[in-house]
Amino acid sequence: MQEISQHIAERLRTLRRAEAWSLDRTARETGVSKAMLGQIERGESSPTVATLWKIASGFRVPFSSLFEPEAVGEGDDATGAARQAAPASKGDAAGMAAVPLFPFDPALGFELLVGTLAAGAVSESAPHAPGVVEHLVVVEGELEVRVDGVWRRLTAGEGLRFGADRPHAYRNPGQGAARFHDVIHYPRGAGVSPGDGIGEASSGSDSASGR
Repeated sequence: MQEISQHIAERLRTLRRAEAWSLDRTARETGVSKAMLGQIERGESSPTVATLWKIASGFRVPFSSLFEPEAVGEGDDATGAARQAAPASKGDAAGMAAVPLFPFDPALGFELLVGTLAAGAVSESAPHAPGVVEHLVVVEGELEVRVDGVWRRLTAGEGLRFGADRPHAYRNPGQGAARFHDVIHYPRGAGVSPGDGIGEASSGSDSASGR
């Protein structure tokens, strides 16, 4: 866990240097307080998943880039099995853990995360970058997702697609941990250089599919 915190600290410093942003400017762009940003950079705080999303959205970078040294490259298509078998983390203060199963692929414009939410936990998420869409499928347990103020309940094998560029939240109403896969799609114009050949994704409508 300490290694992850140190890597995130280094990534945050690198991103700030690349943009030539002060801590004050970074706080304005991300919505994360200057004090918290300083603690993260010094490795004194383990940020929540929600805070990491704010940082990623503020810098217009994929979420997985905060954990991965590089985006996925050609020939890396078999790397996900080991990642899936490894525990994401013990969870943050909100009971949410997330780990890249497949990091951001600039040619396809997406990343795949494995999420775990503790029983009874609620994790709030600020809007991601404009045009970002989540495709979420519950693997184990049950999960409720709030979009536009409406909660939708999903059980294992069910999925939901929604525009993640608006406030949303996750809630676990079950007695055990909920585990889910989350494909994050970054269309053209989302600021993460997804590469050629990716069409615009609609973020204005939600869809759910049963087993």
